[in-house]
Amino acid sequence: MKKLIEKANVLMEALPYIRRFYQKTFVIKYGGNAMKDAKLKECFAKDVVLLNYIGIRPVIVHGGGPQIGKVLDQMGIKSSFVDGLRVTDGKTMDVVEMVLVGKVNKEIVSLINHYGGNAVGVSGKDGSLINAKKLKLTRQTIPHHPPEIVDIGMVGDVEAIDTQLVKSLEAERFIPVIAPVGVGKEGETYNINADTVAGAMAAALQAEKLILMTDVEGVKDKHDRLISTLNAKEVKRLSSSKIIKGGMLPKVNCCLNALKDGVEKAHIIDGRVEHALLLEVFTSAGVGTEIVLS
Repeated sequence: MKKLIEKANVLMEALPYIRRFYQKTFVIKYGGNAMKDAKLKECFAKDVVLLNYIGIRPVIVHGGGPQIGKVLDQMGIKSSFVDGLRVTDGKTMDVVEMVLVGKVNKEIVSLINHYGGNAVGVSGKDGSLINAKKLKLTRQTIPHHPPEIVDIGMVGDVEAIDTQLVKSLEAERFIPVIAPVGVGKEGETYNINADTVAGAMAAALQAEKLILMTDVEGVKDKHDRLISTLNAKEVKRLSSSKIIKGGMLPKVNCCLNALKDGVEKAHIIDGRVEHALLLEVFTSAGVGTEIVLS
């Protein structure tokens, strides 16, 4: 009986959060180990289905870099990167679209539906969902000279999000699963960073939460301890002192930009933890770093 009461107490702990987030949209960036480990994939799918059943509206934006790299290797196409971004020529873009839209996206949809969800897979080209432009990447090579423009091919940035398709799916209780491929003004296809798409999508939908799943615990301080909550002022201080650096810096900035554009809260969570989504959303402790404006 004691164990049963403990289970009831766990449910009661979640009640205020369920009430608060009912009919709210969560944009979740899904990637990293959570997409590769079989047990974590199962936990993610079940978490998303549960969120949907209790009245929360999850919108999934997924990555797929390792899967793209594997197929490119199999086809004998060499991968190269600039500042962590894959150089994408026409042949590579064909593979990127094939893997993200035709393989990874459908696997995620199938998994969510297997556990009782009602997911629908789309790319940014469907319904003109993600209007994109070529990413302008610059690099300072010579001090006191204008920065050099680096051409990395068909890598894009989000110009605008048309939310009509996603809102229509949400209204019918479908779970949108979005591949981060955008379309340009001339119909050209662009490969876009999934974090960037998730942040822009959250802002366009005025989401309650933006959640980035990563392969680290979250943001850490100079003593390597997890920081549970960060505001914009603290982010600036930690960034200037190089405590927030490397791949974490663009993720934190992505969160801040979404918050400035109207998203209520942003989270960077450890996707290596089973049921990380539920633990972050429905417990006071959480499993990552919550980012707020102030």
